[in-house]
Amino acid sequence: MRRLIFIQIILSVFIAVPAFGQNDTIVNPYAASDTLLQDFGLFGKDDVLELSLRFDITHYTRNKSKDEYLDALLTYHINKNDSINKEIKLKSRGEFRNKYCQFPPISLNFKKTEFSKPDLNKIETIKLVTHCEYGNEDYLFREYLIYKLYNVLTENSFRVRLIKINYINTYKKSKPISSYAFLIEPLNLLSERTNTTPVNMANLNQKNILPEMMNRVAIFNYMIGNTDWSVPGQHNCKILTRKETDRPELGAIVPYDFDYSGLVNAYYAIPYEPLGLKNVRERRYLGVCRSEEVFINALKEFTSKKEEFYRIINEFPLVTAKSKKDMISFLDTFYRGIDNHNSIVSDMHSECKVF
Repeated sequence: MRRLIFIQIILSVFIAVPAFGQNDTIVNPYAASDTLLQDFGLFGKDDVLELSLRFDITHYTRNKSKDEYLDALLTYHINKNDSINKEIKLKSRGEFRNKYCQFPPISLNFKKTEFSKPDLNKIETIKLVTHCEYGNEDYLFREYLIYKLYNVLTENSFRVRLIKINYINTYKKSKPISSYAFLIEPLNLLSERTNTTPVNMANLNQKNILPEMMNRVAIFNYMIGNTDWSVPGQHNCKILTRKETDRPELGAIVPYDFDYSGLVNAYYAIPYEPLGLKNVRERRYLGVCRSEEVFINALKEFTSKKEEFYRIINEFPLVTAKSKKDMISFLDTFYRGIDNHNSIVSDMHSECKVF
């Protein structure tokens, strides 16, 4: 009888052990097995992920190389007692923030890393938006919220996931740096989710985009005070073809990278110089010209989502009351243009582009 009980205990232990991918290391795996058997759902949840990232931070911040990958160890903290380690590579990315920020954005590379989660195995590289300067996360939170606002309007948008990271320097012993950051959904996941295919052509213009989508992107960027985008060259936007459509010649458009917007109001942000704007809080409509009726109908979508926009901002716990008030006040100036006899339409007509 004792032998039979012993065999049953051994069998139960082996059944409980989760199947890990290559390079997986886990503390107390039995407690975490139920969690690991499910899809991770990286962009399907809003709770803050707890991660640690161990690499040569000194070399990274000194060189800011966008070509040289550094070895790193990524630790996912499942709970207080359980964690998983993954050996990955990372490098710097971005343009202005790469040169200007003390801690530039990061590109995480998982190409030679296997996960026990099918959804995570689809990720080869992923963008990590970090703090620009130590101790200043307000701009990061504001940009994160802009992605969440655009998610309200359409599924044709990049999803984001807020994370709390402990940065551990392998170059020298020092106190870990704890800061917030957020991950941006990889293009291949967005493409799969929306049944679209990315287009690599750079010589497209707004006439090549489905009008409804183009109007939405242009008005959204106008609302947040963002002039740092353009369809030609796919600057801060991605163009995709749609597999199921009655107009296959027209593509879909998805915007990203909003740190130069007036809603973020970063101290380093300046408007596109040829526009002659004083600062990023001065709006300029960069969309294609439409009829008054089309503009009015397109603006109805934004009017219908106003309360939800404001709720997302007001209910976000990590932004200060002062910052929330500033963001709402800036959006109010946009909505007043809609309420005041649609004066905003006149501005859009006078500033729109003719192709």
